[in-house]
Amino acid sequence: MATSSVSKGCFVFKPDFKKRKISVPIEDYFNNEELDSEDSKLRFETYRLLWQRIKSETEQLQEGLNENLFDNLVDFLQKSHSELQKNSGNWGSQMRLREIPTAALILGVNVTDHDVIFRSLTETLHNNVTPYVVSLQAKDCPDVKHFLQKLTSELIDCCVDRNSKEEKNDKALRRTSYSMDSLSSWYSTVAQKTGPKMTSKKRATCSQWQSPPVVLILKNMESFSTKVLQDFIIISSQHLHEFPLILIFGIATSPVIIHRLLPHSVSSLLCIELFQSLSCKEHLTVVLDKLLLTPQFPFKLSKKALQVLTNIFLYHDFSIQNFIKGLKLSLLEHFYSQPLSVLCCDLSEAKKRINVFSVNQCEKIRRLPSFRRYVENQPLEKQVALLTNETFLKEETQSLLEDLHVYHINYFLVLRCLHNFTSSLPKYPLGRQIRELYCTCLEKKIWDSEEYESALQLLRMLAKDELMGILEQCVKVLNSSTEKQLSNTAQKIKGFLTQFQNLDADSKEEEDACGSQPKGLQKTDLYHLQKSLLEMKELRRTTKKPTKFEMLRENVINFIDNLVRDYLLPPEGQPLHEVVYFSAANTLREHLNAAPRIALHTALNNPYYYLKNEALKSEEGCIPSVAPDICIAYKLHLECSRLINLVDWSEAFATVVTAAEKMDTNSTVSEEMSEIIHARFIRAVSELELLGFIKPTKQKTDHVARLTWGGC
Repeated sequence: MATSSVSKGCFVFKPDFKKRKISVPIEDYFNNEELDSEDSKLRFETYRLLWQRIKSETEQLQEGLNENLFDNLVDFLQKSHSELQKNSGNWGSQMRLREIPTAALILGVNVTDHDVIFRSLTETLHNNVTPYVVSLQAKDCPDVKHFLQKLTSELIDCCVDRNSKEEKNDKALRRTSYSMDSLSSWYSTVAQKTGPKMTSKKRATCSQWQSPPVVLILKNMESFSTKVLQDFIIISSQHLHEFPLILIFGIATSPVIIHRLLPHSVSSLLCIELFQSLSCKEHLTVVLDKLLLTPQFPFKLSKKALQVLTNIFLYHDFSIQNFIKGLKLSLLEHFYSQPLSVLCCDLSEAKKRINVFSVNQCEKIRRLPSFRRYVENQPLEKQVALLTNETFLKEETQSLLEDLHVYHINYFLVLRCLHNFTSSLPKYPLGRQIRELYCTCLEKKIWDSEEYESALQLLRMLAKDELMGILEQCVKVLNSSTEKQLSNTAQKIKGFLTQFQNLDADSKEEEDACGSQPKGLQKTDLYHLQKSLLEMKELRRTTKKPTKFEMLRENVINFIDNLVRDYLLPPEGQPLHEVVYFSAANTLREHLNAAPRIALHTALNNPYYYLKNEALKSEEGCIPSVAPDICIAYKLHLECSRLINLVDWSEAFATVVTAAEKMDTNSTVSEEMSEIIHARFIRAVSELELLGFIKPTKQKTDHVARLTWGGC
């Protein structure tokens, strides 16, 4: 390919697609050289299979959570369309004087999750209501012309089976001026001629409709221009009898925004019905309950890692999708950085993998801190066997993994029972959500905290009906487990319920009688009255006997307290917990909660941190002369005040640069080099201005103003 030419020009070379680089398998990137692990491909495959299970569970969970909302929407749309079929010739007058059926869908501020909801909603409407479902965004509709153009284009693409004649009509419609008249005529032609033929086999309900409605979804209604919305609604209301339109507004804030964007004359043309999606916090609770608070998936998060993900959710975006991405990153980092994560799989598979462990992998088990603590607590003979005999080590590791699996089963069952007891207490001493209680249990022994003691004191004041209701919930929790664990506990709780039911009917009267003050000892003067009250108080303290209900309630609280102390031990005390628990919270924080200002300052102030060039190392306060130009200019500008003189700045920059290049300023070459240095300085200043560190100012000639770290 020659580039010789008489005049200067730009030459384009098309890439040779035949010569492509050989793609590297993904599992090869999973090989961490620092770990010196020979099972990187197996760890990657384990990660991939486990993530597929978690992803599938998450998708089914989200479909189930949105099912009720979508069913209500479908009922509303079908009810609105039934008016069209009953009065097809005069549908507009029947629908409250040309009112457009409108569903206001309140989705919450988690805007990043809206696309997933709208995608599922579109599919549901396609299968149950109409083949004509269009979703529009504000960026595609700056004015009414583009609004109608985008609507027309999307409607034409909704057609499934089209013959050549219809394709010609569609092309003609695309070439004409976009208006509701042309769109209405096109719809009447297509709906009458094709009708049920345009629907797929899945759309059994909408295939019976000769004139299916047009559902228009406006994503994030707050972003649309007020003028565009008003004009479109007014125009559409005039064509309802020939163009059956149904609107769905996606609202992130509040339904009040409809009346803020649309005046009464326009909003009166809409027949609005509100639909509320599930709360973000409730959605998070369900996700945690199905993915983390269960022995179904072996992978777990430590307290700090879980707090990083929940804090990002609660204080930044309320996005379930981002939370799941953070969970995926945690899973990936765990399998990448932990060589023994190959055992983070189903118990039966983990036992098989232990049998084929190499000597190096057995040594890694011995190096685990939790396993070291376990060995130290064993008899001397067993310690020697664990440290020298690989066969005995593998058998013991299999037993420990089985114990860890049973520990998680019992842990989550008792955790849910404790949550049933504490979630309704005043002021929620152990938290209102189960994730708060879970984080507390992960961190320490919960029974050593003051909040736990406060909760027990409140539990000792529960009424009979409240206590029986909580015990019934605990029985359901224990019976919901497929594993036959804590079966004796369930029988014990059922025994408590039977005892409560068999209490005498007059137990309440007995309790009241014991609580009543004895008559007599009535004195008239103040001294004797106070003395009598003290005597009565001391008498009640020493002679009062608890009722049967109080004794039974105390037994229940003590029973629950023993369960907590036996089964809610922190996971860090369990041997081999490092295999399934991810605890690198700092890694999550660096990737998910980025701090660009700190990263920029670190890169410009200490370029060695990223470039790893030994020549860039320097003492604090010194400016390395071989640093990049922007780093030199940045460190020099930190020494200046709010206003920076460009001449002084340029001279200082030239001094540092010439010190690196050892130039002779008196030589003839120095003039040419000074121009190059000046150009380099201008480029560095422009880059700093682009990054937002400085800005031009008119206060002084040849000066710029600092914008950060003391600048204003």
